Amino acid sequence: MQKFSLLISDVDGTLVTENKILTARAQAAVAALRTRGILFAITSGRPPRGMGMLIGPLAITSPIAGFNGGALVRPDLSVINTRTLTPDVARQAIEVIRGHGIDTWLYTNSDWLIHNENAPHVAREAWTVKFEPTVIARFSDSDLNKVIKIVGVSDDSDAVAKCEADVSAMLGEHASVKRSQPYYVDITHPAANKGAVLDELVKMYGIPAAEVATIGDMPNDVLMFRRSGFSIAMGNASGAVKSQASATTDSFNDEGFAKAVERYLLNSSVL
Repeated sequence: MQKFSLLISDVDGTLVTENKILTARAQAAVAALRTRGILFAITSGRPPRGMGMLIGPLAITSPIAGFNGGALVRPDLSVINTRTLTPDVARQAIEVIRGHGIDTWLYTNSDWLIHNENAPHVAREAWTVKFEPTVIARFSDSDLNKVIKIVGVSDDSDAVAKCEADVSAMLGEHASVKRSQPYYVDITHPAANKGAVLDELVKMYGIPAAEVATIGDMPNDVLMFRRSGFSIAMGNASGAVKSQASATTDSFNDEGFAKAVERYLLNSSVL
């Protein structure tokens, strides 16, 4: 028997389906957690307001960690804290991304800035997060002073992987560099990662990390896997991500989130 006090969930590829649908079964699973006295929190590479549509249906009361932990907000989206990249780090990251010939997105606390509204994944991302980007010709010094997340975007997954490796090698300990999707590489403050999100929540609630369960599907979820008492990889995760988890569930298109909650948390045992 294992006691759980908190479940931290990734969003895309985990909590919602491929079509970004929050299923009735997933909602019921989160409601059942609440009945059992188990806290539920979400963390994502999305900006905080890009998770706003989940707050009501899931009756979320815990802080929400957007930008992979770069911004922690209350359920009313008021800011608890943000972690910004330094302007020099932001410039270096942008140079490397451009050198790989892939698109660059820049996020501040309030804005999503891009160069080309017709570039891959812009329309899909706008539909997902329910707000539009601002198209600008170049990122200004003022923009670079407020960067919370930079994203390199391409449908060439090999180029994204190479970009991830090169940005990580250049920036080292000055940034957290992880893929949140096969076509996105996210660059955030070094303390803006999902492992740090877990650390912040356990400190806030005064619960041991051993009583935290985590669930996700991408490499940026592995840091929270490693810090939690029990971790669950989605069926749609890569083999590398699955190898870092305590258990594996079905895919996001086959109620994998709800099934994991029902089996591992609501049954209060690890099978």
